[in-house]
Formats: sequence, structure tokens, C-alpha cells
Amino acid sequence: MNSDDAWIVGISMTRFGKHPDKDVCDLGAEAVHGALSDAGIALSEIGLIAAGNMLGEHNFGQSLQKQIGQTGVPVINVTNACATGATALKTAIMAVKSGECRVALAVGVEKIAGAGLLVGGQSVAGPATWTPSGRHGAVAGLDGRVGTDTMPGVFAQVGMEYTSRHPGATFELFARISEKNHAHSTLNPLAAYTKRFTLDEIMNDVMVAYPNTRSMCSANCDGAAAAVVVSGATLRTLDPDQRRRAVKISASVLATDPWVEGCHALPDISTVTRNAAATAYEQAGVSPSDLDLVELHDCFATAELVHYENLMLCPPGEAVPFFESGATWRDGSTPVNVSGGLESKGHPISATGIANIWEICHHLRGEAADRQIEGARVGLAHVIGLGSSAGIHILEKSA
Repeated sequence: MNSDDAWIVGISMTRFGKHPDKDVCDLGAEAVHGALSDAGIALSEIGLIAAGNMLGEHNFGQSLQKQIGQTGVPVINVTNACATGATALKTAIMAVKSGECRVALAVGVEKIAGAGLLVGGQSVAGPATWTPSGRHGAVAGLDGRVGTDTMPGVFAQVGMEYTSRHPGATFELFARISEKNHAHSTLNPLAAYTKRFTLDEIMNDVMVAYPNTRSMCSANCDGAAAAVVVSGATLRTLDPDQRRRAVKISASVLATDPWVEGCHALPDISTVTRNAAATAYEQAGVSPSDLDLVELHDCFATAELVHYENLMLCPPGEAVPFFESGATWRDGSTPVNVSGGLESKGHPISATGIANIWEICHHLRGEAADRQIEGARVGLAHVIGLGSSAGIHILEKSA
């Protein structure tokens, strides 16, 4: 192991779901204590905390410290849409790789159970005229005119745009992706929903934004996840069991949108993911065929399909036959969202990026119980945050 490598030695997540008796600090503290216990490391050894909370208080990290213990270390509060957790983790990784500290903590928390559609834009009301004002008021808002900023609407458009070029991407096929993820969730005790749904139940569920029914949408819920990161030099000082369970972070990539035509009318979730994936594979020195499992950002069933191509799990234009081959089921050649994905595991925004890492780590350690992917050595975790950003981490089993 190289001194400038970064390793995850402890990771934890709460059960995702409704937690009416806990606030964000309670949930964050539960995840942090779990990660520290998993790492066998005391809070006093943490040299930096990167704390992510999208919809709560601005100084969440400091409030969390008051609950878990104030040690005077730097706290960096992170917010980056659905990529918040991944961004917090990258912040911790950069801290240990730069020599800023030996051990860093990343945590992401959200309480959004019952939050509805989480509307991102403003609907058009009143006269269809406006008075130019300021940086953002100099042009008309697009919501309701040429599209929508609501997430179900955005990803409905993403799915329909793909269908227009690939007719095999039918409503039923998107529903079958959801069927897979709900089936996977039955083996995940920390998922918000662990019920298996039939294809008919999914297709006949409440339509939210065609072609995504309610069962095909990510579940807004409460939850937290945390990870302890150390440098390679620090890992060498730990005991053999800690080194055996450590997971190497072979790539940590955060990317934002380049300019592409039309990107201001419809968020471009594809280009940013493709760019991040290409960088991650090069950084890790692996190829998509080396991956034993993938946790990707299936905020909606339509998103999962297009990300098969964006992450280069299959050739361009081949997402439909790739899925139909059975490759993405847990017993397939490239298991995707064995956790149940955001559609079943749940999507507490700032926790998701670290929770996806949690799933990969458990398989690489051989600790995923009934859903274990046997022999897993390399995994990829992916999130996107509309704004837009993409976070990708490639993880490898300790030798």
C-alpha cells in the first residue's frame, strides 16, 4: 500500500425510512458512532469532519459535533444536491491524501420523509411576462414553459428522450428495472422498503410522471451514513484485522457539467456521468469489465437504464439488451443496485452517496449476508446531483 493511498476503515448507515423521533443530529450521531466502532478508531483520532446536509441547517457539522463530542477539529459543511454525501467523502479523502490529517470523517444526513415531489423549480403562474432583474431574472424561467424542474418530470423526459432513439426502452422495460430493484431490497434489512412487487403492481401503480409510476421513483426518507477514511501510511500502523477489513479507494471523482447544446433546457445527466466514469476508470486502472457490482443513482427507473451506458457497463445504444440479458440482477454478470437502489433502499439526499459506498464495502469485505456477491473484489458507486454534478468512487478489496 502506498502512503498516499486512501482507505475506508469504518463505515455505517442507519436504517433508511421514517424516524419521527430523531432529528438530523440524532441520525448523524448514530451513523458516526457506528462508523467509529466499525473502524475501531476513537473520535479523538479524527482530524477533520466533512458533514453533508442539504435541506437542514447551514452549520450542521458544528451542531453534530455538539452531540458526538467537540474536539476542535476543522468542520467542512458540504452541500451539492444529491451528490452531497459523495462530495463529503471526497473532501475527507482529499484531507488524508494531502497530509492535512491522518484520519478524516465523512457524514451525510437528511430528514425528508413525506417531502413529496421536492419541487426544484417555480411553476408558472399569472401572466406569461416578466421583468428582467438581476443575474437569474434576466431571462424567463423555463419551468412549465419548455420543461420542468421537478425531479419526476426531469427523469420522465430523460426516459422518453432515450425511448425516442431506442424503441426497445418501453414502459414495461422500465418497470422491469424497478421489479429487479424491489426484489433485491428484500435482502437488505436497512432498506426503507423490503417488499417485492410484481410487474403488474408496478405498472398499475399511481402514475407520477410517465413512464415512472410511484414504485419506480426513489423513496424520500430519513437516514444517515458515515465513513472513516485513513491514509495508506496510517493504515500500516493499525492492527491486522483493521487492515484486512480496509477497503481501498482506487478512484474518487467529482465532475460538473461541461457545456453541451440544450443543457440549459433539460439537465444533462449523461455527459457529466460519462466524463466522471472515464476519469474514474483511468484513475483506478480498471475497466468496466472488472466491476463485480455497481451501485448507481437510480432516482427513477428511467435513470438506471441510461446510466448503464453512461457508466460504460455496455456499449452505446445497448442498454436494453444489456438489461434483458439478466446482467444487472444480483446473479448476473454485472449486478446493479443489489441494495435495492434508491427506489427501494430510499434516498435521504445527503446520505445516499455514502450509503452506496456502504453497500459496496460490505460486499468487498464479504459481510453482505444473504445478498453477498461472491468473490467481489471491485465495485463502483455513482451519484448525480442536478445542478449538475456526478460523484464516482471505485473501491477495491484489501489484498
